[in-house]
Formats: sequence, C-alpha cells, structure tokens
Amino acid sequence: MYHGKFAGLTPCEGEIRMRVLVIEDEPGVASFVKKGLREASYTVDLVDNGIDGLHRAITETYDAVVLDLMLPGLDGFSILRELRSRDIRTPVICLTARDAVDDRIKGLDLGADDYLAKPFSFSELLARMRALLRRGHDLHANPIIVADLKVDVLARSVHRGDRRIDLSPNEYALLEYFVRHKCQVLSRTMILEHVWDMNQDPMTNVIDVHINRLRKKIDNGFDSRLIHTIRGVGYVLRHDET
Repeated sequence: MYHGKFAGLTPCEGEIRMRVLVIEDEPGVASFVKKGLREASYTVDLVDNGIDGLHRAITETYDAVVLDLMLPGLDGFSILRELRSRDIRTPVICLTARDAVDDRIKGLDLGADDYLAKPFSFSELLARMRALLRRGHDLHANPIIVADLKVDVLARSVHRGDRRIDLSPNEYALLEYFVRHKCQVLSRTMILEHVWDMNQDPMTNVIDVHINRLRKKIDNGFDSRLIHTIRGVGYVLRHDET
C-alpha cells in the first residue's frame, strides 16, 4: 500500500535530528511512518487519537506534526483549528484520502502547511518534511564551532582540531543537541525528549552510557574538556578558558 524503502534514507543524507509528533490511528500507516522517520534519524512520538494528539501538540515542543484528518475522539480539522487559534505555528503535514479534495482545501485553509494523499511514498513524506523544516526553522550557522570542535550539520561530520571523529547515530544526535545549546545546562529529561523517545524511563542509564562514549571520543587526548557534568542538574557543553 505504501511505497519506498527505508534503506538509504539515513542520517548521512543530511537530515537534522528533529522531534516529530505523528497523530495517526491506522496501525499500518502509523507503524510505517514511525519506522521510516526513526530510521531517518528523527525522534518520533506516536499518538492514535485526536484528544491525546491535541494535548501532546499543545503541551510538548515539536519541530513538525504528521496529522491524519480522520481520527477518533477529535478530528484533524479540530486539532488544526485549536493549534492555530493558540498561535502554535508548528509545521503540520496532513494525511488525507486520495479523493478528498475538499478535505485538503479545508485543511490548508485551517493552517496546514502541506498534505499527502494516501497511499503515499515514504520518500515523498521525507522530502516534504525536509522542505518544511528548512522553511520553518533557523538551522543556525553551519558548521557549528565550539573551541576547536567543528560539527558540520549538513555533512554530519565532526572534527576536533585536525582529527576526524566518527560517531554512531545516537552519539551524533546527542552531540548535535549539545552544540546547538552550548553553554546551556541540559537536564536528563530534556536530553531524553529531544534525542530519544519521550517514553524512555528517565532513570535509565542510556544517557550516561552515551555521554561516557561521547566524552571518550570528544575529550580524551585533548587539553581541555568540553562536556561537563553539573551534579544533580544535568550536562553542559562549553569551553572553559584556562
């Protein structure tokens, strides 16, 4: 029913690690979209009804929303109307039936940014997502430089001094989150929500494991440390002058 392989749609294509809310009640479509976006290095939260979807879109921070218009509890039109009435400008891609022209027009009039008719190609969804994020977000300078650390967010390459540093996808996502918020103390909850799925147990040691690995690659062998622990609060990436 849905076309396009996930192979090749990897972080190396240049997608910026973003947090996406998917509101879709059809299990097959929801699984397809969630799997594809995760493999393309997006952090994905999935909700299967309109009431919970609206609550999540209002109370959490997302870079984009993939919204089915026909939902139990509260339809997508009502969700769009409420979000825009609250001046929540998160980009929204609506999913509609192929022959529902009136629904597409209504959705766009209510503030949707784009739409896809079912069935759709995942590669098209991903391309439309990239286009929305390019239009809707300031991606800051590229590369991002902190002291002698250089992170090229388009090529997803990392160098410290003249040394190239190879990172796993999760290590890279963690580092990118740090450099985009350099000098800001990030709590464990903030890191979990923006780098991993929000349903992760905040007491899990996944953060500690990845930060330890990242430190070994980023800090070991260099004169100054960039990743610091703020005991009882969280972590910060900063360059302390000596």
